[in-house]
Amino acid sequence: MISLETFIRKWGLDPVEYCRVADRFPFRLSRHCMGLIRSPGDPVWRQVVPDPVELRDPVGLTDPLAEEALSPVPNLVHRYPNRVLWLVSTQCAAHCRFCTRKRRWTSPVEMTERLFREGLDYIRRHSEVKDVLLSGGDPLMLPDPLLESILKELRGIRHVEVIRIGTRVPVFFPERVTPELAGMLSRYHPVFLNLHFNHPLEITPESGAACRMLADAGIPLGSQTVLLKGVNDRAEVLGELFQGLLALRVRPYYLMQMDLALGTGHFRTPIATGLEIVKSLRNRISGLAMPHFVVDLPGGHGKVPMVPNFIENISEDVVVFRDYLGNRCEYPLLAGEHEELGRLLKR
Repeated sequence: MISLETFIRKWGLDPVEYCRVADRFPFRLSRHCMGLIRSPGDPVWRQVVPDPVELRDPVGLTDPLAEEALSPVPNLVHRYPNRVLWLVSTQCAAHCRFCTRKRRWTSPVEMTERLFREGLDYIRRHSEVKDVLLSGGDPLMLPDPLLESILKELRGIRHVEVIRIGTRVPVFFPERVTPELAGMLSRYHPVFLNLHFNHPLEITPESGAACRMLADAGIPLGSQTVLLKGVNDRAEVLGELFQGLLALRVRPYYLMQMDLALGTGHFRTPIATGLEIVKSLRNRISGLAMPHFVVDLPGGHGKVPMVPNFIENISEDVVVFRDYLGNRCEYPLLAGEHEELGRLLKR
C-alpha cells in the first residue's frame, strides 16, 4: 500500500490540506490504483484522493442505509427477507471517497472468532436466509485460508443456496487474483462475484486478466457502478464502461445513485441525470450491457429501480410510446387493459 506521505511527495501536494482530511476520513491506496491516475483531478484521482469538501457536507448521514439498526448481531445486516449482508473484512485495496461505510474507517468492527460464530449461528437459525453476500471492507483482502473457512462453513448450512462476494480487488489490486484463489472459490459453487467498476480507465490488462481468470473458473461476474459527479456522469463514459465490461464477461447489473453518506455530497448527481443516461443508452449499447438504475433508499428501506418513461399517452385502445430515437409508436391494448395499466403507472 502507498502511504499518504509518499503520495503527497509524488504529486507535490500541500501536506496540511490533505492530512487534515485524512485525519477524519483515512487514506488508503494500492500501488496498482496509484498507477491508474494520469493527472490530478482525473476520474480515478477523484475517487480515491482526499478532498477538503469531504469536511463540508451538511446533509450527509453517518449510516445512510441504517445498517447498524438492521444488524441483529454485529457485522451482519438482515434487510431483505431471504438474504443477509455479512461484513467479514475491514480492509480494502483503496478507500473510495464516496464509500457508504466511511463511518467504519476510523471505527472498524473487527471480525473476531466470537463475532464470526454469532453471525454463523444467526444464519443457521434463520432458514429463510437463502443468499449470503460477503462484504466489508473487501472479503478478497482476507488470506485464502480464512476466506475458505468462511465459505466452507456457509456451504455446510443446507438452506444457504447462494454465496455472493462484493469486491473491488480485480480493479484496484488485481495481482491478488491468483489461480489458487480462483480455484479455491470454484470449490464452493454457486459463488457469484459482485465487482465494482466506475470508469473505463479501470479496465486495464491487469484487471482484465483477473476477470478472465475468475470467469474461466466458472464464477459468474457482475458489476455495480456508482454514478459520480465529475467521474462518470456522462452517457458516453458509461456506455464505454458497460460495453468494455461485457467484453470481459462481466455483466453490468446496477447503476447506483449515490448513497447519502457523510463526506460524499460533492459526488451526488440529480436523479434525473441517471434517468437521462439510461434513456440515452437504451438500444445504443447491447441489452446485456444495460444495468438497472437504482436508488438505495435512506433508512434501510432497500433498493428501488428508476426507469425512464417512454409512454407518452394511454387511451382506451392503444399506448403511445416514444422509441429511443424519439419516434412515435402505437401499441394496441386488450379490451379494458387501459384501466389496469393506468392504475399501475400511477402507483
